[in-house]
Amino acid sequence: MADSLPQSPPLRWLYLDLNSYFASVEQQLNPALRGRPVVVAPVATDSTSAIAASYEAKAYGIRTGTRIWQAKAMCRDLVVVPGRHDEYVRFHHQVIAEVNRHVPVTKVCSIDEVACCLMDNENSPASVAALATAIKAGLAANVGECLTASIGVASNRLLAKMAADMQKPDGLTILTEDVRRARLEALQLSDIPGVGRAMEKRLAAAGLVTMAQLFAMSPAQARLAWGSVWGERLHRQLHGHEVADLDTQQHSIGHSHVLGPEKRPLPVARLVARRLVMKAGTRLRRAERRAGWLGLMVKGETRGSKWKAGLKLPQVMDSISLVEAMERLWARMAAEFPHRRLLQVGVVLADLTSAHAAQADLFDNDALLCARTDGRRLALSQAMDRMNQRFGRDAVTLGHHEGGATRSRGPAIAFTRIPELAEFDE
Repeated sequence: MADSLPQSPPLRWLYLDLNSYFASVEQQLNPALRGRPVVVAPVATDSTSAIAASYEAKAYGIRTGTRIWQAKAMCRDLVVVPGRHDEYVRFHHQVIAEVNRHVPVTKVCSIDEVACCLMDNENSPASVAALATAIKAGLAANVGECLTASIGVASNRLLAKMAADMQKPDGLTILTEDVRRARLEALQLSDIPGVGRAMEKRLAAAGLVTMAQLFAMSPAQARLAWGSVWGERLHRQLHGHEVADLDTQQHSIGHSHVLGPEKRPLPVARLVARRLVMKAGTRLRRAERRAGWLGLMVKGETRGSKWKAGLKLPQVMDSISLVEAMERLWARMAAEFPHRRLLQVGVVLADLTSAHAAQADLFDNDALLCARTDGRRLALSQAMDRMNQRFGRDAVTLGHHEGGATRSRGPAIAFTRIPELAEFDE
């Protein structure tokens, strides 16, 4: 009879979330910043927003997304430092190495979050508490004393992530089956990863405003409220069940850049856009993919002023073709967009296919790009990649080099995509 009783799902996942990661790295690198309110900004101008805030800054109400000029008004002792993403990536790899000393990292979820699957001999509450303590001590001793982490442990990865958010900074929350529902019902729906303001409004319109109501739903009702299978998947996970990941693949490659005051005039911003396209092209070739679409996005200095458009491509992967397409979009933008100073530019490559997949229009003599031209342009682009990898970023570019106006600062701040170290030499 006892064998037929349902068993509680075991503690299967440990989720580590580094606290105020970018700001903590800056405090680790510069002892003078420790204990002080610090925000990290993309560029040195008050019109941008904070991309990270130390806990000392958060005490003043400053958060990620707070405008720098507002943050300075909220805290007159605030220290603003420019982001150094190459350092954040280097520390990221040190963190991964340290966690791997204690338990294998199963999934890198972002630059400051990792998930580890636990074996049956290491997932008792006492064992995971000891493991979490050892990881925290290892980070302090071998990576940096300023780098603290909140750790959550639960029966699936989503619950472990939510558990890590329950106690910050430097917390440890173990969602055993006897406390899981009570702890979760104390949260807001917005505490569920992926539930933003738009989704909150959608759920409220369906009569769903509390976690207790969500728990009382059936999986089918949750699916209906979300308007997709994600509602049903989420419902099962909140009830402690493990749900297999859906197969995913990269659908786009893109870069964006917040412009400092000196780069905002259209002629200079155009050079930045060219440089972003070339960086995206290098990544495209490294991934052995071709792109069938290029998108351009710009924001003007005036709040709410945006322009974006795209252009179909004949499945290319060379920088020359990509820059030519970007120039066509830029000319269109300059004619349609009334603003002559830009705050941000971004490019994206989409409709990705394998570099080795035959594309009919690529070999059509009437197409924009014939096979012979494609081969020559690709060979030139690959030669440029090799030169830049050997001699450093921007050793070889496609013209229009004006005194550093197009000089790359390396990959932009990335939260969910971890740049390869090679990108800092592109």
